[in-house]
Amino acid sequence: MAGVDIRGIRKGFGQQPILRGIDLSIADGEFVVFVGPSGCGKSTLLRTICGLETADEGTVTIGGRDMTHVTPAARGIAMVFQSYALYPHMTVFDNMGFALKMAGLSRDEIRAKVEQAAATLRIEPLLQRKPKQLSGGQRQRVAIGRAIVRQPQVFLFDEPLSNLDASLRVQMRIELKNLHRTLGSTMIYVTHDQVEAMTLADRIVVLRGGQVEQVGAPLELYQRPANMFVAGFLGSPAMNFLSGVVELLAGQSMAVRLAGGALVPIGARDGLVPGSPVSLGVRAEHMALAAPEAGGGVAGIPVTVQAAELLGDASYIYLTPDGGATQLIARVDAEARWQGGQTAVIRVEQARWHVFDEAGLAVY
Repeated sequence: MAGVDIRGIRKGFGQQPILRGIDLSIADGEFVVFVGPSGCGKSTLLRTICGLETADEGTVTIGGRDMTHVTPAARGIAMVFQSYALYPHMTVFDNMGFALKMAGLSRDEIRAKVEQAAATLRIEPLLQRKPKQLSGGQRQRVAIGRAIVRQPQVFLFDEPLSNLDASLRVQMRIELKNLHRTLGSTMIYVTHDQVEAMTLADRIVVLRGGQVEQVGAPLELYQRPANMFVAGFLGSPAMNFLSGVVELLAGQSMAVRLAGGALVPIGARDGLVPGSPVSLGVRAEHMALAAPEAGGGVAGIPVTVQAAELLGDASYIYLTPDGGATQLIARVDAEARWQGGQTAVIRVEQARWHVFDEAGLAVY
């Protein structure tokens, strides 16, 4: 096992920069997930750690050793790709043991390592089957087993579950989490699926345009995003945003005046002055929806219901606020019955509002 240290990594293809100076430290035994939109550089960064891509600038250190110019085979890592890449003419046993055979290990050593990995992944009954006799989930377990037998310092996963159906992805997420707990190895995982990121990661690295936007524990990023991009990227449905202008209330308390005229109290926020344009953010599950005539003390934001999606355990209500073209989504109780064309008001606890300045940075 080993930690990974990345310093000043830059990488481009032709005139197109992909990684724009990445600095990141991954602790020994940590499970770190890279997320971000397509083209943000997450797979390129993973391939640079692996050695399949050569950095234009910067260093990659694994286990305290500079691996920047070391071949992939000598870096002490193992990579699991989106494609299983199993040899169709070989059995599961031979697929898992092939790299060990090429390394010159004896048949007994290979058998011991393969059987140990198979036991960890619970695929012992499959060892004599060919890949065509396996399901997608079983093939992915074999691909992971092929990495385990090499006993690498670091495991790298490049969207390994994207070819599986929804139920298999859930099962494989659980198995990967258990595998990490069993092996205690450093694991770096790339995905576009934020559910995988939130459920698997010790820490998430959010990338955009070849740069790191924020690094932190899943709940930290969800509850205290550093900027509007992170706030909008993590969460399903995405965070709702409303534009407005800061107004000063009594004392040091502040509020935001929205385009439709509603006044939203936000308390005291450092760095904001009256007249500053800001954006308010709120999660769908933190919005309460009520009829306009309902009481409650706190003034609400008037909205019009556009549509409702009934999901069984909850409902998503699509809303348009007065004076704005922005669409909002509220997650409400499944028993609530809202229909297109109805008017309503949104109420949000003051502590649930996220405030972002004109540059899109969070203000706490």
